[in-house]
Amino acid sequence: MEILTISLLFLVLMAVGVPIGTSLGIAAVATIYSFDLGLGMLGVNFSTGIASFPLLAIPFFVLAGVILEKAGLAATIAHFFELLVGKTVGGLAMVSVLTCMFWGALSGSGPATTAAVGLILLAPMIRHGYDKSFAAATIANSSDLSIIIPPSIAFIIYGNITSVSVSALFVAGIVPGILTGLGTLLVAYLISRRRGYRGTEKRGTPKEILVALKKSVWAILTPVIILGGIYGGVFTPTEAAAVAVVYSIGVDMFV
Repeated sequence: MEILTISLLFLVLMAVGVPIGTSLGIAAVATIYSFDLGLGMLGVNFSTGIASFPLLAIPFFVLAGVILEKAGLAATIAHFFELLVGKTVGGLAMVSVLTCMFWGALSGSGPATTAAVGLILLAPMIRHGYDKSFAAATIANSSDLSIIIPPSIAFIIYGNITSVSVSALFVAGIVPGILTGLGTLLVAYLISRRRGYRGTEKRGTPKEILVALKKSVWAILTPVIILGGIYGGVFTPTEAAAVAVVYSIGVDMFV
């Protein structure tokens, strides 16, 4: 009976517009008092739930991506891809997909990728005649590839919950991530071709592409260090995340 009452309480709170976190908190407090569980266990349960060494990789990977974005490397990567494919039909849409794929391999976070790439490419896409909804959907959908492409935060959480090797999950995500990205590129191209979205005015020369590649090399090395170190057995995913942060700080300060 108590469980039914607490469930109804939670549903009523949600129905009247109480925030989800507040509703869950009230339901949790009601459960504690109804079953006389004791408040003393809350602190222990909270600390036990988050005291996981593998989960430390999550904030570290996100922080590494934020530092590199503040260092201007997101714009550098986007410019490199623009020189490569920007002139083709739907060029900026494909630049967005490629940049999101690469940035996902840096931060492992979909929201962080959306914020970084959206800040750089959303306005240029709209200026070049892309529909606002298409431009936003392209970036948002491409950022979701971070769920599959290592170092995926989703893989870290899943591996921690199920006691599956995070390194093995990263390996398993490489090919599906690339194939899904190629499929996204194809969809972006077909929609752009049907709607008449043109590419940028100028195609990059080999010299310009080489210069952009040299400027992007520090960002390109990040996933190489992360994944190479993990697969080579040099460090664990959590240690790789910490190394990525140190590397990002070094790039921001000295490059």
